[in-house]
Amino acid sequence: MTDSPSDTAILAWARLVKAERVVLAAVEADLKAAGFPPLGWYDVALELRRAERALRPVEIEARMLIAQPNMSRLLDRMVSAGYVARLPCPDDKRGHQISLTESGQELLRQMWPAYRAAIRRHVGARLNEGETEALAGALGKLLSRD
Repeated sequence: MTDSPSDTAILAWARLVKAERVVLAAVEADLKAAGFPPLGWYDVALELRRAERALRPVEIEARMLIAQPNMSRLLDRMVSAGYVARLPCPDDKRGHQISLTESGQELLRQMWPAYRAAIRRHVGARLNEGETEALAGALGKLLSRD
């Protein structure tokens, strides 16, 4: 037995990485063309809404769909725009939590139709239902850490 991945596994890996980059860039471009902030803003607001409570920045980052290496700057911009609020952390006097504001709720409501259309255009229109099911299943296996 060899420790090397098959040529097909290498091809799948390369295509997975490239597809993520291409599709995310296309979705981001659609959101920008519609006058919305970057996808990361939507992702932060969505995770805060799902949590139904304030979260520490590290908790937000762990829940997000996309990597956010500059979480502090992203949150600073969202606070400045009024979409989230920074609150003192009751468990850690040096820390803080982030809470979704009414404006953040409205951002989610307004962005979702453009985001949904971008997903449809860049994923749903390129794959049939069987392909999307197979892709979702295969990616689910990759995400499983059993």
